[in-house]
Amino acid sequence: MKAVGYFQSLPINNEESLIDFTIENPVPKGHDLLISIQAISVNPVDTKIRNSKKAEGSEPMIIGWDASGIVEAVGEDCTLFQPGDEVYYAGDITRAGTYSEYHLVDERIVGKKPSSLSFEEAAALPLTTITAWEALFERMRIPQIPTGDQSPAILIIGGAGGVGSIAIQLAKWAGLTVISTASRKETTDWVKELGADHVINHHESIPTQLKNIGFDHIPYILCLNSTDTHWEAMSEAIEAEGTICSIVETDQPLSLNPLKDKSVTFTWEFMFTRAKHQTPTMIKQHELLNSVASLVDKGKIRTTLKQLLSPINAEQLKKAHTAIEEGSTIGKIVLKDF
Repeated sequence: MKAVGYFQSLPINNEESLIDFTIENPVPKGHDLLISIQAISVNPVDTKIRNSKKAEGSEPMIIGWDASGIVEAVGEDCTLFQPGDEVYYAGDITRAGTYSEYHLVDERIVGKKPSSLSFEEAAALPLTTITAWEALFERMRIPQIPTGDQSPAILIIGGAGGVGSIAIQLAKWAGLTVISTASRKETTDWVKELGADHVINHHESIPTQLKNIGFDHIPYILCLNSTDTHWEAMSEAIEAEGTICSIVETDQPLSLNPLKDKSVTFTWEFMFTRAKHQTPTMIKQHELLNSVASLVDKGKIRTTLKQLLSPINAEQLKKAHTAIEEGSTIGKIVLKDF
């Protein structure tokens, strides 16, 4: 089968940073599905792994954690899918990635593809959908149905990116008032299009801007961009007994002391936790992907695909990695067809 990978961590402008090669088709066993990849999308984690981890052994390292495709074969322990099913999923960071014609993935982290979407539209969703859903409804424990007379507010820092683009939609579906940050006209327009009620600039004082639009404090803050940079602002803006969730690791130690007086909860979200540690709750990713597929087919959630490249090869993936590393992407970059 065709695949794209690398041997050494190299700058993306190096011709060896990503290479085309061929490898034998994998064989499913146990809970694994063999997927015929139809489309993939690129995420910041792809560039982070490429820049930090080299191949082990004689085969290039295959990365990529977002795909849609068709089930070709199933392992002997599979019960959720059968050959011919159309699926979408983000995969497992401890295993070979999705930059390949065929791919093995545990069925417990795979969802049924939304029937109303094309493969490329569906491929934009899995990793960001799992991240946003787990952050909002599991880590932050936000009710999916409003429990009070007034909609609680959430501040999403970095709303125009991949995770933010789906988090805004899920938060609106759950009945929250959404305040998103954005700093350019095109990103501001995008988050408003997705349903953000208010937009503020993350390059300016967040607490001051919140007060200017009528929010002294916020019960929920989802940080999708530079936890270090925004820590002081989040600590000031969060409401007493509120919750802050971040998906971005820190470059330096952060003091939790500013959160103590207000009894604030801080939590991390890492969507690969369940598969990496084989937790008893792995099946929840299958369930949440199915739930979101239903919401998509009902018109409640839309794809976040913004740029489509073809075919899936080293040349096109280098373009996608370059865009991700430049930090200027809106929504998701998707590739289709080997």
